[in-house]
Amino acid sequence: MQVDLRVPVGLPVPEVADFIARCEDAGLDGVGVHDHPHSGRDVYVTLGLAAARTRHLRLYPATSSPAVRHPLLLASAAHSLEEIAPGRCCLTVAPGFLAVRSIGRPRAKVADMREAVLELRRLLAGETVTFGGTASRLRNVSARPTPVYLLAAGPRMVELAGEVADGALVLVGLHRDAITAARRHLEAGAHRAGRSLDGFRTIFIVPIAIEDTAETARRWAQRWFAPGHPWLSYPSASNLYWLRQCGLDLPEELAPQTISDDLAARVCDAFGLFGPAERCLERLLQAREEAGVEHVFLFPAHTLDGGYDMPRREVEAFARVIRPRLPR
Repeated sequence: MQVDLRVPVGLPVPEVADFIARCEDAGLDGVGVHDHPHSGRDVYVTLGLAAARTRHLRLYPATSSPAVRHPLLLASAAHSLEEIAPGRCCLTVAPGFLAVRSIGRPRAKVADMREAVLELRRLLAGETVTFGGTASRLRNVSARPTPVYLLAAGPRMVELAGEVADGALVLVGLHRDAITAARRHLEAGAHRAGRSLDGFRTIFIVPIAIEDTAETARRWAQRWFAPGHPWLSYPSASNLYWLRQCGLDLPEELAPQTISDDLAARVCDAFGLFGPAERCLERLLQAREEAGVEHVFLFPAHTLDGGYDMPRREVEAFARVIRPRLPR
């Protein structure tokens, strides 16, 4: 099983790059760094510096939005990173959350994402793309184009990934029934495009909270995102859709602070890794055995105020407990 980790730009850029190098030493397979221009720290500068300090680690933005960065700029940044770390990079794109809000733009819609992914793949393959009547192409591209992955949280976006992308980061949880449903949506998108998913890589985004007890960790469902913020609502409509696939039919107006301890435990077990490192390892092995999960992206659970905390505890627990017992 391959395991990647989300790392924020929560420190000065050279220190983030050093932290990413320690992730490689801990046995992680990849790192995705969030693209938040309002942080004052650029994700591609950070990834470039990290690439120079690592040898094997997969590196990518987690994630960039074509509503914030023009596709030509994204393609150029992705190819530049590919030249620094050949074969270790991918470009991941999403409609945008905090980044689009910080510049006063709306999130990209499904149609926008379809157009952007197709443009990015063509640009990275050296083809010409027309923007506003102007033909554009990258003068320098790799013989093997940098793959373009789509982050997909809802069923329509999952289908779009199957239709147009090279791979997907899907936020559907770890429950067998939700994963089966997500794969059906990927296949539906591929069928619509008349293509095979051979070579398509699916990475499952997995919230993680390493705590001394499962009871403490499972409070995540009651405190994750503050209510009343439309760009960070929890549970979102997409969250609810996947939870319903595994038998958890939560009301749409459910407020996080009203979730009972029992319901919080069920939500957490369906959606991610919560508790001592040993329990998180068991849950990963279970997902591999029951649902054939082979690649995960660990997303440290956080509150709105703690989103830039470096995931030191997760890295330490991974190196000490999880990696030694997790088949590659």
